[in-house]
Amino acid sequence: MITVRPANQRGHADHGWLDTWHTFSFASYQDPQHTHFRSLRVMNEDTVQPGQGFGAHPHRDMEIVTYVLEGALEHKDSMGNGEVLRPGEFQRMSAGAGITHSEFNPSDSEPVHLYQIWFFPERKGIEPSYEQKRFAEEERHNRLRLVASRNAEDGSLLIHQDARIYLSSLDNGASVEFEIAPDRHAWLQVLRGSVALNGQDLQTSDGAAISQESKLAVSANTDAEIMLFDLA
Repeated sequence: MITVRPANQRGHADHGWLDTWHTFSFASYQDPQHTHFRSLRVMNEDTVQPGQGFGAHPHRDMEIVTYVLEGALEHKDSMGNGEVLRPGEFQRMSAGAGITHSEFNPSDSEPVHLYQIWFFPERKGIEPSYEQKRFAEEERHNRLRLVASRNAEDGSLLIHQDARIYLSSLDNGASVEFEIAPDRHAWLQVLRGSVALNGQDLQTSDGAAISQESKLAVSANTDAEIMLFDLA
């Protein structure tokens, strides 16, 4: 069963400095039909204007993954980390027992376009931690590259949840396949371009919840970029 979450049906807010789209209930957008999918709690697509950002704010008991599509995002946190996240790089922050961080667009001319993704953790009170890693284009070109997993497999980021995140950049006409183990689920998020998921067309920023399927075939109708989540 594949249930499409069309991009234009997501929650939306334009604050001027921030244009944000919410796949699941978040902040002032509350939709009891779309609160989470399995352990996936937040799928926010944000565009932050130059010189703007989120001031220092707390999190706890959440696994937070950030991916920049365009521009740059500066991160600072209460653990002393201070990094700039750029396209092709993933950031993982385990808020655990509690952390404070800020996110800021350091550019004076270019907006930053990003996804921020939250998972429920496998347990509460995890010691807070942070990772950032670049995954080369050739590692994900027309194939699925594991970028986050419970056991940090294959050089991926560590997330404290039974979930795996894959990234792929597809040429027009290229395809990738993925087998879903019994009793597991998946989510596909189209970051750019247009793809067909088991023959069903999805456009930029569309998502799809997938259950009771054993195999996925994703074919690019244009040059495209996708993120695939394997979930318990």
